[in-house]
Amino acid sequence: MFLLNSHPDNGQPLLPEDAETLGAAGAAAVEAQIRLRENYAVTPLHDLPGLAAQLGVGAIQVKDEGHRLGLGSFKALGGSYVVVKLVLEEAARRLGRPIDIAELQSSAVKEVAASLTFSCATDGNHGRSVAQGAQLVGARAAIFVHSGVSEERIAAIARFGATMIRAEGTYDDSVAEAARVSAEKGWTVVSDTSWPGYERIPGLVMQGYTALVAEALRQMKEPPTHVFVQVGVGGIAAAVAAHFALVLGEKRPVFVAVDPARAACMFASAQAGGPVKAEVGEPTVMAMLDCYEPSLVAWRILSRVADAFMTVEDEDAVAVMNRLARPVGGDPVIVAGESGGAGLAGLIRVAGDPAMRAQLRLDATSRVFVVNTEGATDPARYAELVHGKAA
Repeated sequence: MFLLNSHPDNGQPLLPEDAETLGAAGAAAVEAQIRLRENYAVTPLHDLPGLAAQLGVGAIQVKDEGHRLGLGSFKALGGSYVVVKLVLEEAARRLGRPIDIAELQSSAVKEVAASLTFSCATDGNHGRSVAQGAQLVGARAAIFVHSGVSEERIAAIARFGATMIRAEGTYDDSVAEAARVSAEKGWTVVSDTSWPGYERIPGLVMQGYTALVAEALRQMKEPPTHVFVQVGVGGIAAAVAAHFALVLGEKRPVFVAVDPARAACMFASAQAGGPVKAEVGEPTVMAMLDCYEPSLVAWRILSRVADAFMTVEDEDAVAVMNRLARPVGGDPVIVAGESGGAGLAGLIRVAGDPAMRAQLRLDATSRVFVVNTEGATDPARYAELVHGKAA
C-alpha cells in the first residue's frame, strides 16, 4: 500500500521543541557523548551501484547500523544516550551544580546513579541499549519483554545485568505494563514511544538517532534526493526525516516512511488523518517493527515532513536480507536483520511501480539513502531466513 501525505500539517514547520531536539545542535550533543565510549566508531556508509543500476536510480547508499557501539543496532544511539544524560541531570540536581560528562565515573555521580532504576519495554534492541547505558553508569535496569521476544534476544539484554520482566500480549501491552509498574516503584521509564504527558524522554531517544544522519551527511559527496526509512513506533523515521529537513531546508530529500504490512500503525494513522492503533493480527517477521500504536511525537513530526507512507510485506523484508547477503554488481555484503532492510524493501517496491516512481519523482538521477537499522541481532533467526538453517 502507498499513500502520499495529504495531512493539513504537511509542509508546516516542526514544533519548536522538536526542531531544538532534532537539529544540528542536538546531533552534536549526542556525538559529543558517544565519542567518549570505548567502542565508539563511525558506522559505514555503503554504496550499492549494482543494485542502483538494477532499480534504475542514480545511487543507493546504506548507513549500516549493524556495527553501532557493540549492540548491532541503531538503538544503541538512543536508550543508552538518554540514561547517561538523565544520570548527569539528576546528579546536577542533587549536588547543586552543573555536572560535566567527564565526571560520569566520579564517586559522587556513581552514588547518584546507583540509586536509580531505568526501565523500558522492548522488542529487543532498545532494551539492550537502556541496559547497556545503566551498566555503563552503575544504575539498575528493569526491562519488560512481551511474548514475541525470542530467548536469544532476552539473553542479549540480560548479559548487561538487567532484570528481565515478562509481560503478556504485544509490544504495546508491554509498554503499558512497564509504565504501570515503573510508576508504582519509582523507576524512570526510558521509552522510545510517547503518549500524552510523556514526551521529553522519547524526544531525547530520537535525538540520539540523529547522530547517524549527521555522520552520513559528512560521509556523502552529495546529499540524497530520496530517503526510505522503516517505522516501528516511528522514532527512527521521524528523527531521520526531521534532521534532514532542519539541516537541508528547501533542499531536503523526499522522505518515505515504510511500515510492515502486518504492523502498519503509521500508515493507518496517515490514512485516518491522526494517530490510531493498527489492527493486531499475525506478528510480522520484522520483529523490531512489530508495533501497533505510533509514538505521538513521531506522528506529529512525520505528519509535517514525510512525503509518503507505505507498507512492505514480510517476504519483501526477507528478500532484502538475502539480497544484501548475496549482492550483485560488486556491491558489498551487508548483514541485515529481519527489520534492518525494510526501508530498502520500500525502495525496491517503489522502483518497480511506474505510478509510485512518478509520484515520488524517482528516476535515473535519484540518490537514495536508506538505513540498515540492525545486523543479525537474532543470529539463529538470521541463519534460518538467509541460509535456510533451522533455528
